[in-house]
Amino acid sequence: VSTSGYSPYNASIGFYNNAYFDWVIIIFMFLGGMTFVLFYQMLKGDLKALKINTEFRWYVGFILFFCGIVSWILFKDNTYSSLMDSIRYGTFQVMSILTTTGFTTADYEKWPQAAQMFLYAVCFIGACAGSTTSGIKVVHYVIICKYMVAAVKKIFLQPMAVMPIRLNQRPVDSSIIDLAICYFIVNIFMVLAGGCFMVLVDNMDYLTGMSSVIATLMNIGPGFGAVGPSENYAHISDVGKWFLSWNMLVGRVEMFSALVIFYPSFWKK
Repeated sequence: VSTSGYSPYNASIGFYNNAYFDWVIIIFMFLGGMTFVLFYQMLKGDLKALKINTEFRWYVGFILFFCGIVSWILFKDNTYSSLMDSIRYGTFQVMSILTTTGFTTADYEKWPQAAQMFLYAVCFIGACAGSTTSGIKVVHYVIICKYMVAAVKKIFLQPMAVMPIRLNQRPVDSSIIDLAICYFIVNIFMVLAGGCFMVLVDNMDYLTGMSSVIATLMNIGPGFGAVGPSENYAHISDVGKWFLSWNMLVGRVEMFSALVIFYPSFWKK
């Protein structure tokens, strides 16, 4: 539930090689990625909250899409002998990355390139706001996508129309929309700039450099390349480790909370 991802074994959850363990952990990773306010509302008997919560519906949609397509790729390429095994391993890894838990049951770098591509995309999604996860929360994608759709409609179809962005059936203030867009852009910039920095400092390949920044900034843990599920961060230089440690802190306390300490007005107040 804490989506922390710590395991006493080098093989992570793969050490147990048990389908029952995997599915139980998948369920709790899903619950850990939900907005905790929903649990309170459901305990009060307000089951309608699940239906009207926009972020939760998108969260489930992301899970179904990525779990489905990764599992299909694994089955299609005969990575595993049965459809159930493909669903089990594909679903576990997608849930682990999407909820920033960081558990692994297999070395996904041995999977088909198409499956790895979708796992790489999942690294940029961080489950629901108000959960134990890190990363760019689903609500940011909801707001940005709705804003883009409204902007396209306004430009090409109804130039004079006023199209409010709604979340949970309520209009979203423009300042919240600006904040969501800014947060997304800053995260992408830090990934790109941080990846370049790691390549320069540690002379690593670009995949490893980018992946190390994404995995630490989003608090995922294992990445790709030399920091993949069967590797670790021990080979990285001291400068690189300090930088990645800072990324983990920034990703955990949220971007703006960490960057605000650099504003002079923060210290004056």
